[in-house]
Amino acid sequence: MSDNTEFGKWRARLWPVYVYELKKLIPMILMFYLILFNYTILRDTKDTLVVTGAGSGAEIIPFLKLWVNVPFAVIFAITYAKLSNILRRTTLFYFVISSFLLFFCLFSLVLYPARDLLHPTAFADYLQSILPPGFMGLIAVVRNWTFSLFYVMSELWGSVCLSLLFWGFANHITRISESKRFYALFGVMGNLALPTAGLFVYFASAARQQLPEGVDPWGYSLNLLTGVLTAGGILIMATHWWMNRYVLTDPRLYQPENTNEASKETLSLSLKESLLHIVRSKYLLCVALLVISYGICINMVEVTWKNQLRLQYHNPNDYNQFMGLFSTCTGIVTICMMLFVTNNVIRRCGWTVAALCTPVVLLITGSLFFMFVLFRGFVPDTLFMLFSTTPLMLTVILGALQNIMSKSTKYSLFDPTKEMSYIPLDPEEKVKGKAAVDVIGNPTGKSAGSVIQQVLMISMGSLAAIAPYVAVIVLAFFAVWIGAARSLGKQFDELCSTGNKSKSMQREESQDLNSQNHKEKPKLVV
Repeated sequence: MSDNTEFGKWRARLWPVYVYELKKLIPMILMFYLILFNYTILRDTKDTLVVTGAGSGAEIIPFLKLWVNVPFAVIFAITYAKLSNILRRTTLFYFVISSFLLFFCLFSLVLYPARDLLHPTAFADYLQSILPPGFMGLIAVVRNWTFSLFYVMSELWGSVCLSLLFWGFANHITRISESKRFYALFGVMGNLALPTAGLFVYFASAARQQLPEGVDPWGYSLNLLTGVLTAGGILIMATHWWMNRYVLTDPRLYQPENTNEASKETLSLSLKESLLHIVRSKYLLCVALLVISYGICINMVEVTWKNQLRLQYHNPNDYNQFMGLFSTCTGIVTICMMLFVTNNVIRRCGWTVAALCTPVVLLITGSLFFMFVLFRGFVPDTLFMLFSTTPLMLTVILGALQNIMSKSTKYSLFDPTKEMSYIPLDPEEKVKGKAAVDVIGNPTGKSAGSVIQQVLMISMGSLAAIAPYVAVIVLAFFAVWIGAARSLGKQFDELCSTGNKSKSMQREESQDLNSQNHKEKPKLVV
């Protein structure tokens, strides 16, 4: 059956897939789902470990993101590049997945039970006695070094297994015509992993209620989570093997010369080249400011919320149980927004309004959260009695709602509009511009917020003390974000209108040329 066959109206919108393509599509969706399922478990568990660890708190997160995540990411990138020159593509896939699974099993079965022997508690106590209170987060990285290692490996699972392995494999085996129909389905179906994994985390963390005395409840929950995580990883590798065995040998489903990867232009820019490329273009500078502002704002607000969450839930099981419920709600809201909001807002309101939705939503919810954190002492007790809760718990709930809205709008509106912003550019600028923004924008956004928080904490001592200053800085970056989105929207509309005019002029010239050719009759030469 040809890819040109027309679908019905509703099938084209909801399920534009031919029957024979199910053999290829369903395993790909399963792999995507399982990778996100495992990442949701790891994302909730890593935060629980480092935030509720001995002598730790949310202060540890900025130090981990900058001083642990970045070096490990660089080391992995170098190692992966060297291994890719030695191992076959399929072997490298199995090796990377197996390495992750081996570490998580080792942590659950060996490192966590032996944490009291492995963690340098005495040395950390000594550092804490001679260093200012603002270094608590950095000391906690050293004090709970096995938890820090788990944190960075969990972060790498998301970037490596999803961005590198899955999308690399998808681009390798997917035709251009298929990618236009399949990739949207990956997003919708794969995001079901968030609510399902969140529910599993919730119930696995609640399993402690039936344990006999003497059993470590968090250790038991950690073993449950690791067991399901390992089973998911094995199923990912089995699905990958099945596709190589039965899909890539079917000429209807795989033709190397027609795949997405075969036609994809690749480009790698250095840090200096990326920076110069962005600075020279006002358009790309606005795109980079969107990415950087989002990274800074969400990082700083999220750490402040997790500090409140740590004050509410000291027990790791309770903390992880709440995180599981949080992931479930985030997944449900994200899926609903992707199904009912994304296309409607972009189609009816235009690119600029869609791009402004994310900073405006974050600004409103973030302002309410910070106002409540800073001024909840002035809130009358009748409000807490009305909701049958405590001031701290209400702060945690407001922070959770803020994070749910920020993540769902990011997935459903920020990411699509950011990718759309490259469309009006010429082919070379699309590739160079995206490469430059990826090199500069993403790392800068993630690390800048951590640097700001570290400087403030070292100067003032704690997350609670720096909350007013964090609120002001976040508001400043919201202003930058909104200004960049408005400026980019005007440039985007101008480029689109210019492109449409040029296309219409080309069509008119072509029509005029055709009409002239029809009018001119050949002369007979006698």
